[in-house]
Amino acid sequence: MDKIIRLFLLLLLAGAAIAVWDGFFILPEGQQAVITQFGAPVGQPVTTAGIKPKIPFIQMVQYFDKRVLICDGEPNQIPTIDKTFIYLDTTSRWRIVDPLRFLQAVGTEKKAASLLNDIIAGTVRDLVNKHDLIEIIRSSDWTPAYMAAEVQSRDMIVPPKVGRDKISLMVLDAAAKITPQYGVELLDVMFRRVNYIEPVRLRVYDRMISERKRIAAEKRSTGEGRKAEILGRVDRELQEITSTAQREAIEIRGQADAAAAKIYAQTYSANPEFFAFQKSLESYRAIVNQNTSLILSADSDLFRYLESQKKR
Repeated sequence: MDKIIRLFLLLLLAGAAIAVWDGFFILPEGQQAVITQFGAPVGQPVTTAGIKPKIPFIQMVQYFDKRVLICDGEPNQIPTIDKTFIYLDTTSRWRIVDPLRFLQAVGTEKKAASLLNDIIAGTVRDLVNKHDLIEIIRSSDWTPAYMAAEVQSRDMIVPPKVGRDKISLMVLDAAAKITPQYGVELLDVMFRRVNYIEPVRLRVYDRMISERKRIAAEKRSTGEGRKAEILGRVDRELQEITSTAQREAIEIRGQADAAAAKIYAQTYSANPEFFAFQKSLESYRAIVNQNTSLILSADSDLFRYLESQKKR
């Protein structure tokens, strides 16, 4: 009998310990919880961390993340208003702000992510269908001045009317009006990647190549013009330097000839007869060679000079 009583007390004690253990739960920081009883929510959600009470064995605890969560959507092929098909990949940030409504409307974070993908994808499709391709691939800060500074050409500048970042804000505003009914707050939506389908990509590549060729041709033309300008300036400067040098050379040569003539005049004026004789010799040297026989008259200057030297 005592053994039965002791066993009963032991079981009672173990049951009480289990009841006390199951009568409390620990809510970690960054989590929130909803207490359910037979599957139905009971009371208000628990949002502060710590040890919280509950009815053991009857009530259960559903935990939900209180932090900001990231949802990456699947790439979708969407046509723009100018009939250009693109692959658009989006990402969004959201959080659970009403865990009770979230539990009742969605249930799990995985289902919530799928639901958000559907909401955002539909909103993105509606807005992309209403805008041109340029509005999706360019942000709103692509002003004409900015684009001219980037491409150094004003020929193909078409600034966007709205821009990718403003369209993403429009998507956020439209989708954020739907999510509160699920206990979810949508914080932001961003276009993570925009890509073309294969035919469009090839046309874009061809256009990019032709644009780069056009810019290269402009650069080469500008370079040739600069080259011609520099060569013309160099040729002009060379002609100026050459003409200046030639003028200075002529002036120096003229001054030298004048100085030489002056020296000759001073020298020859000292002995005019010798000067006349030397000039005669120079004349004979110019007209007489080895095969020439020279006949001098008795009254020639050379004959008289030779006769005078013979008498001496």
